[in-house]
Amino acid sequence: MNLTDARIVLTGAAGGIGSATAGWLANAGATLVLADLKQQALDRVADDIGAGHVLAAVTADVTTDGGRSALVATARKHDVNVLINAAGINPFGLLAEQTTAEVARAFAINAAAPLLLCHAFLPLLLERDRAHIVNVGSTFGSIGFPGFAAYSASKFAVRGFSEALRRELADTGVRVHYVAPRATNTALATDRVRAMNAELGVGMDAPKTVAAAIVRALREERSELLLGAAERLFAKVNALFPALVDRSLRRQLGVIRRYASNDSAVRPTPRIPNPIRSIES
Repeated sequence: MNLTDARIVLTGAAGGIGSATAGWLANAGATLVLADLKQQALDRVADDIGAGHVLAAVTADVTTDGGRSALVATARKHDVNVLINAAGINPFGLLAEQTTAEVARAFAINAAAPLLLCHAFLPLLLERDRAHIVNVGSTFGSIGFPGFAAYSASKFAVRGFSEALRRELADTGVRVHYVAPRATNTALATDRVRAMNAELGVGMDAPKTVAAAIVRALREERSELLLGAAERLFAKVNALFPALVDRSLRRQLGVIRRYASNDSAVRPTPRIPNPIRSIES
């Protein structure tokens, strides 16, 4: 896709990945409808990327009918031809210690919202000769990881939905792309998550790395793009030999539980081998 022709609705635009993606898309010549929950944060992103690249900045809760309707109305006004679902949350913790509200919110934001936004946008996008949907998933949409049960389940749903919708729209002008970041250094990564990743030797990307991948997926019209060579390998091993991954993660379970528990304190212990690196080598 030629991004100078792209008129994009970007959800989660004020977040770490969203704001970086807005900047990269603007630099590539795209124009954007920025969407997030707080107008002040959206205005900062709009100022950063320049008024010439901003079609509108819309305060919208994508988990509600009203928020989605507002975005569709704005998209129709500006002849939008790309939807990027980048809004999301990452609840970290043991499932037994999480509340039903926390679990439900993870699914509402991470899984139901992008599905329902795609549903709401499809009539508009199908009117275009060519249009695109980008759903931002996660490595944990391919690998169920301890401490991220609700998050993994929600991202598995996004990956499956993206695959099914891509096949459903194969004979139309709408292309569906799925981009799966690995651990990313944003505000969603709490001190506990950062400390755990450091102890386990898990690499974390900068938001700009994910933003570049989203731009690449659109430019090259890649149906799927998973970040991280080790993570891609681990996902393949998990698909073919899940018992091997079970055993690898079992060795790390004590460390993961220590950080994921509500009673945890961020007290690192000597680093142990990362199962991703162990399998890769």
